[in-house]
Amino acid sequence: MLGRRQYRIKVLQSLYAYSQGGESRLEIAEKNLLNSIDKFSELYYLLFSFLFEVVHFYAYRMEESKTKFFPTAEELNPSHKLLENQVLIQLQQNHNLTENILKWKLSWTEEQDMVRKVYQKLKASKDLAEYLNSGKNSYREDQEFLEKMFRKFIAKSTDLQSYCEERNIFWYDDYDIAAVFVLKTLKLLTESFNESDILINFFVKDRDDDPNEDQKFICELFRKTIIHSDELDQLIEPRTRNWELERIALTDIILIKMALVELMYFPQIPIKVTLNEYIEISKQFSSYKSKLFINGILDKLVTDLTAEKIINKTGRGLMT
Repeated sequence: MLGRRQYRIKVLQSLYAYSQGGESRLEIAEKNLLNSIDKFSELYYLLFSFLFEVVHFYAYRMEESKTKFFPTAEELNPSHKLLENQVLIQLQQNHNLTENILKWKLSWTEEQDMVRKVYQKLKASKDLAEYLNSGKNSYREDQEFLEKMFRKFIAKSTDLQSYCEERNIFWYDDYDIAAVFVLKTLKLLTESFNESDILINFFVKDRDDDPNEDQKFICELFRKTIIHSDELDQLIEPRTRNWELERIALTDIILIKMALVELMYFPQIPIKVTLNEYIEISKQFSSYKSKLFINGILDKLVTDLTAEKIINKTGRGLMT
């Protein structure tokens, strides 16, 4: 599933668009937010689809090499180890993965030059040679190689990244995160994983969770940050000495407001979790000085609002 940090980033992106004069109707803006998360799942499956396409191209070139006028002994009797990779076969046979690739109508027919470039780098690599000639045949080795193959030759493909960014404006920020989730998926697979298992769920943590919990978190954080915006300005302004709100970077203001909403309206989320999350997000979306500024303002707000009983945390604080 998507982690809470990724959800917060999605809310940040949508609040920024909303503040910049995007969709003014709250219901439509919220729908667009949820759609951006849905599009993230498309990117996740697109990366798997590209992995399959590279392997398909590998198999095609293997057969093509046999038809040369003077094929080498290696070309006539190539190693099928990659094509017989146990983890790869699990994924190729998984109904959930296949259905999602079909759902998004993912095709690489018009992008064969990009596929060829990745194939050529893979084929010429020391990593592939070592894998094919290791003399081993284990699930763990297959898993480690597939992880390495994806990380080094697919996730780092600048052509693929550019293609994704051109396909969807949100994917500029999503690409690296989606690649990490693919790698996590590969790492967590076991030999017992079968064709009927669900590969990943973007809203549910585990079988005991409420399927709507994450979606509720996203929508409430988004709505409350907008609805209570003026109230939040009044809390922030006295604590920004020598800074007029309109002179502070919009991203920084949104991050502070989001953090305040969590602190005030999500009693089960521990204060420390909220502070850590928004400081980490600020490292990605703000400057170094902005990170220090956000940290300082949030520290003041937590101290003051806790003393004023505006921040009240309840429960065991296990929500992250």
